[in-house]
Amino acid sequence: MKKIYIYGASGHGRVVADIASACGFEQMVFVDDGENEYIGFDAMTKDAPAALAIGDNKTRKKVYEQLLACGFEIITLVHPSAVISVSAIIEVGTVVMANVVVNPHAKIGRGVILNTACVIEHDNTIEDFVHISPNVALAGNVWVKELTHIGISSCAKQGITIGRESIIGAGSVIVKDIKDKKIAYGNPCRVKGKNE
Repeated sequence: MKKIYIYGASGHGRVVADIASACGFEQMVFVDDGENEYIGFDAMTKDAPAALAIGDNKTRKKVYEQLLACGFEIITLVHPSAVISVSAIIEVGTVVMANVVVNPHAKIGRGVILNTACVIEHDNTIEDFVHISPNVALAGNVWVKELTHIGISSCAKQGITIGRESIIGAGSVIVKDIKDKKIAYGNPCRVKGKNE
């Protein structure tokens, strides 16, 4: 029986488990700090790979680094309905959900969440531990820096840079660059504060 550890047991964890099942894994073991019926990190063994199912970017990065330091295998999961260009690069620990499109020469970093039906156009760079929410559409040559979260149904025009650790609110239309550690939202998207 093909086993996998799903690190994170919330609703997001159930979605990741569903993707793992679609990828041929049969035994899902949820890890969630030893709460409820789930095992904690200390109960994990190296008999199976781990997939990250943690929505918070900073926590996902911390767990990723902890798993690597302890010698665990972290895998990338791609839902079978996703369309991934052969020239796209997807790094370890990323989860690609149902109906995602990643077009030519896109670069996706470590531990990224490409959530349901998002579109990553040609030549995009999505840095490590970014969360791209459902139905987000990023036009060509968009650069999203590390630890940023782009809210559901947002879109960015071509050539935009979105700074490190920024939060973009749901339904935003991004037409200008966003600097590091900003909270921004709206149509057009405007900076409303700092992400401290």
